[in-house]
Amino acid sequence: MVANNGKKEIGSSSSSGRPLMRSCLDAACGCQIDSSEYLEYDYTYKEPRHGKPQPLPRIRAPGEYYIDTHNDDPWSFSFGTGEEKGIWMNSGDQAGSIMATLVWLLMTYSAVTVTLLTVTEGIPPVLGMIYTLLCAMALACHAKTSLTDPGSVPRAAVPQEEQRRESPSHSMCGQCQTFKPPMSHHCRICNRCVSRMDHHCPWMNNCVGAANLKHFILFLIYTWTCAAYSLVLFGWNYFFCADEDCTFHVVVIHLVRAMTFLCIGAFLFTSSMLMNVTYGLMTGIGTIDRLKKKATNTMSQSDEEPIALKDVFGIAGFHTWPFPIDPVFDDYDRVMGYSTPQRLVREQQFMEQAASNCGQQGVGGGLPSTKWNDSHPL
Repeated sequence: MVANNGKKEIGSSSSSGRPLMRSCLDAACGCQIDSSEYLEYDYTYKEPRHGKPQPLPRIRAPGEYYIDTHNDDPWSFSFGTGEEKGIWMNSGDQAGSIMATLVWLLMTYSAVTVTLLTVTEGIPPVLGMIYTLLCAMALACHAKTSLTDPGSVPRAAVPQEEQRRESPSHSMCGQCQTFKPPMSHHCRICNRCVSRMDHHCPWMNNCVGAANLKHFILFLIYTWTCAAYSLVLFGWNYFFCADEDCTFHVVVIHLVRAMTFLCIGAFLFTSSMLMNVTYGLMTGIGTIDRLKKKATNTMSQSDEEPIALKDVFGIAGFHTWPFPIDPVFDDYDRVMGYSTPQRLVREQQFMEQAASNCGQQGVGGGLPSTKWNDSHPL
């Protein structure tokens, strides 16, 4: 069971010292903070034995958040999907490993074919360079998707304060024996619960979840672009080439014919997957949840909210969107659907330090105006 006895409801009258505490802080800071911003925790999740008072509540001004640079990930040089493994890699699914390797072989084959077309002067060198760059980006996104933790739920996961207020009981995974965040699912292949899991993709040899959805979308976009780009090149040569300068070499033309069929299949497959992902972002319903709702005929009862792009690509800036780098979320716990006692303790320390700095500034100083970023370390 997830411990819930340490939570103090906001606005509860069980803390008799709260009005005095609030007035003291308001007087020191010269500011009025809405009571909904007062959150109180017992981070040990144990009842006090001798009437030990609760610590000062952490105070977060509206719109403020903080940077958490602490790295909770293991540092061991080991591969796997376990919580103690340092590098995420699903090595238990042989079929997935073969399919993921096949993606690299096919993309390499297409890049070599276009390079040969450039060498034999079948296409201009700049067009070959563009296609090779697109292939390199697609493979980089594929590697990032495969080797990135999709959002596995740790054993120490606990509900967020908002989830605690909304419901006194929470779901647990029967396999992991841990708290199961909303919209998460247990993957029997990865043997982990994954936050906001969409599906397990054998071509990636990994789950697609909240933490690697960006890389998966980028892979689909770059692969779709590669397929469309090559089909346009081949179609232009087939229908509009009227002289020997643009004719493909007799040896390379056989490679081009095989690549044409591969590009048609890749174009159709990635088009369907992009539409599937777009539908999931617009409705907030992942592939697994959508299949379950269709099976039970409950699609009309869905109340999920659309997934904001900042919860997929992060808030680091638009210039980071096209590249396979980890997104920085404005609220990592909200995106993942859970928190951990360690992160809550660090948050308490940040907020107590902010309150201390506010008190040192005196009346009229207000809370620090620095915008903090509650993000997971890269």
